Amino acid sequence: MRRKVVYEMRPRVELGAGVDAPRGVVRRVDRPTFVSADVLKFDTTSLTLEGLCRGVAMNFLGISDRDLSQAADDAIGLAKSYWATLEGRPSYPSTSGQQTTELFSRPWPETGRGQDVLRDFTLIAEHARPSTGRFFGYVVGSGEPIGALGEFLAAVLNQNVTSWRSAPAAAAVEQTVVRWLAEAIGCAEFTGSLCGGGSAANLMALAMAREAKSPANDTGARPCVVYASEQVHMSIPKAVALLGIGRNNLRLIPVDDQFRMRPDALQAAIAADREAGNNPIAIVATVGTIVSGAIDPLHEISDIARSEELWLHIDGAYGALAALALPEKLQGLALADSLALDAHKWLYQPIDCGCLLHRHPGIARTTFSHSDDYVRTMSEDPIEAFAFFEESVELSRRFRALKLWMSLQYHGRRAFREAIAQDLRHAQLLGERVRSHPELELLAPVPLSAVCFRHRTKDNQALLRRLTARGRVYLSNATVRGQFALRACFVNHRTTEEDVHAIVSEAVAAADELNG
Repeated sequence: MRRKVVYEMRPRVELGAGVDAPRGVVRRVDRPTFVSADVLKFDTTSLTLEGLCRGVAMNFLGISDRDLSQAADDAIGLAKSYWATLEGRPSYPSTSGQQTTELFSRPWPETGRGQDVLRDFTLIAEHARPSTGRFFGYVVGSGEPIGALGEFLAAVLNQNVTSWRSAPAAAAVEQTVVRWLAEAIGCAEFTGSLCGGGSAANLMALAMAREAKSPANDTGARPCVVYASEQVHMSIPKAVALLGIGRNNLRLIPVDDQFRMRPDALQAAIAADREAGNNPIAIVATVGTIVSGAIDPLHEISDIARSEELWLHIDGAYGALAALALPEKLQGLALADSLALDAHKWLYQPIDCGCLLHRHPGIARTTFSHSDDYVRTMSEDPIEAFAFFEESVELSRRFRALKLWMSLQYHGRRAFREAIAQDLRHAQLLGERVRSHPELELLAPVPLSAVCFRHRTKDNQALLRRLTARGRVYLSNATVRGQFALRACFVNHRTTEEDVHAIVSEAVAAADELNG
């Protein structure tokens, strides 16, 4: 058998533009050698494949082992430096829209900058919202560092986790991680997949509900009705709109004084729709409403869903993982047909890392399966034939599971349980501090880790702006019974008791700086 001979060109002299073929030394090699334009050092714009010596391959995006190693070391060095200085950074950057536009709006350069581009990270970090222990806005986890390293390594592997065939190890890892999450919240019989976040999980869950109760994939959506609390997350109205159900067919059910959905009002709304000839298909219960962290009465709602033969979806993006620390309070999770949760909230993972759990893989396949021959797995083995794209909305899927695989095993379940329990204690501590301060008023109960309060005499919107400008703690806002609220949410493994006390002292200090 003849060995293929490949020739590599290495020029003796630099050549100018317009040279048809470089002069160089030709040497015999036993395997293909790929060299970059920088090595050849001649103007490639005037050359064609015919103009080059046969066998020479151009890797225009090539990088030497030495340069790659240096770039990787520099990138890790930047991450280490950022983590080391994190707690010294302001809770929110001193920046503006004009500043970020001026700093980061630039043309794509024709000539590469090389490793100099890594210097941009420092500037970007100065204008980024840091995940310090004093960040209490929204419901955003704190970015656990081992998870961040897992995210980096997932990008290195560059797996497209469409199916086992496309990414054997990654598919197996994701299935295992999803099982861990289901078991952790008392839903061991559930299956599912990772996704971008609660919004994507809620959309997929309601798509499954629609297909189970009012099939639409082939003939289009027909009129139907979905029920949810008036405190429901914004992703639910968005989902019913995208699915063709329509926001006018989303019934927002009144809540009690604890901001929980009222089962009596839910039952009455379903009865009214049936009397009017409408077609109820699903109920969305919430575990951890976005404003106050309220938990809907799952057992009563489940009884209604079962008696009315409706799909029960639980939006637990915020609160479901509290079951690790409060299993007795969240026993009803397993009553759902489907459930959304976010590991980038209360497992502190880098964004994004959501999950849809459900008990109906057959309905998932009915809802999402629509394949072409080019993705056919051609395997009879049930493991090797598995495809995520047959049970979820995405085809291109990143290896989200690796950060969870690494972070959850690095620390162990007990550490995450204790971190969540600590967040819950911090929320209760803040609630107590607010109640005991004569200038502040607690506006809602604190069932999980969201605390809504206000200053009794100041303009609270102006107070929040001043608080943010001071840069020591970061809160977001909410509306509670028509009142503007300062809102602190604890899903942060870096927070200390000192940080909790700082919320009150900073709110009072910001109020003192306001006129009037």
